[in-house]
Amino acid sequence: MASFASVLIYDGECPYCSVAARALEELDDVGAISWYDDPSQRFLDAQFGATPFAMVLVDTDEGRVYAGRSAAEELADRAGMPGIVGSLVRDNYETIARVVGLASGRGRDPDDYHEAYDLTDDGAAAYTDLADAAVRRDITAAG
Repeated sequence: MASFASVLIYDGECPYCSVAARALEELDDVGAISWYDDPSQRFLDAQFGATPFAMVLVDTDEGRVYAGRSAAEELADRAGMPGIVGSLVRDNYETIARVVGLASGRGRDPDDYHEAYDLTDDGAAAYTDLADAAVRRDITAAG
């Protein structure tokens, strides 16, 4: 059984994204793993048939996969931020991602995945490895 019911896939080479992922350590039920890690790539390919470069929050309890704007808004909600903050994050996701990418030297924009999707059977099958890797991942060393 996976250690987390939810896992955030984030840009582990982006120092700003890594800071946000570290903040998730305070949420006992959400793990975090870099987009660049093999279990992330396997999960994304299983879920989407591709490996979209986007922030992704997987929630097995809900059977949902939040991507891009939807992931940012869901994280803001879970962190207890007021609704207006979640709306601002959702509505400005592309701008924030673009600015952070330029500031960090990432050199690429996130892919256009912004919905809440149903967790597919293939995605669910790849989830345990994703969650187990998030448990072992030392996100304080990232970025």
